[in-house]
Amino acid sequence: MTHGTAHPGGAPALRLTVLVGEEDVWHRKPLYAEVVHRARHAGLAGASVFRGIEGFGSSGIVHTQRLLSLSEEMPVAVVIVDAEERVRAFLPQLDELLAGGGLVTLDPCEMFSCRRTGGKGGAGAGEGGRG
Repeated sequence: MTHGTAHPGGAPALRLTVLVGEEDVWHRKPLYAEVVHRARHAGLAGASVFRGIEGFGSSGIVHTQRLLSLSEEMPVAVVIVDAEERVRAFLPQLDELLAGGGLVTLDPCEMFSCRRTGGKGGAGAGEGGRG
């Protein structure tokens, strides 16, 4: 992007955030990894997992990653962005996966596709997605 260039509007989208504990599992596999696997299998544009450094949930117990307090149950957020109908079609899979607990939020957003022009770089949500 060059400075001062007009930005065309992005496509309407829905951001789905799944909040679970790092130690939550689905058939001996990390729950967050299963969410990502199913999102990919469902053809969603992309998914990213973020590990929290401190947080609490419905139990009220604060989990933290401070020195001398290495909690194993850190909060984890899986973020998925795609067209609203595609995200909503994915929700029934989360009902099954989160039967043991977790939280899902949905937020309207705009989706812009920024393509790399070459070279190596880090992967981000939606990289290599439809388009």
